[in-house]
Amino acid sequence: MSVNKDQVKGQIKEVGGMIKEVAGKIAGNEKLEQRGKIEKARGEAQAAIGDIKEDMKQAVKKA
Repeated sequence: MSVNKDQVKGQIKEVGGMIKEVAGKIAGNEKLEQRGKIEKARGEAQAAIGDIKEDMKQAVKKA
C-alpha cells in the first residue's frame, strides 16, 4: 500500500500538535495546549481523509 500526501501532511500536523500540547502543559500555557489539541485533531482528520483516498484508489485498481 502506498502513502499519499494527505496521509503524510496529516501525520506531520498531528505530531506538531502533540508537541504544542505537551509544551503547553509543561509551561502551564492553556492557549498553547488547546492550539496543540486542535492541530492534532486536524492532522488526524487529514490523515484519515488520505487513508480513504488511498482505499478508494486501491478499490478502483481491483475493479
